[in-house]
Amino acid sequence: MEEKITFEQAYKRLEEVSELLEQDMKDLNESLKLYEEGISLYRICNEYLNDAKVRIKKVNEDESLEEFKF
Repeated sequence: MEEKITFEQAYKRLEEVSELLEQDMKDLNESLKLYEEGISLYRICNEYLNDAKVRIKKVNEDESLEEFKF
């Protein structure tokens, strides 16, 4: 069973990939592999952030309902 990468791990690796792509690389194939990895990491981070957004929205909705309970 494969462990799911954490947001922090994905974000850190995405930063590393971004830095590598900003360097002058001569190998097109390596650049494409890094780009594909970066897109994958971006999607993972985006999924975590969207999940967090939903959780925050739910908590805020639940708390606003609490104000009206007697």
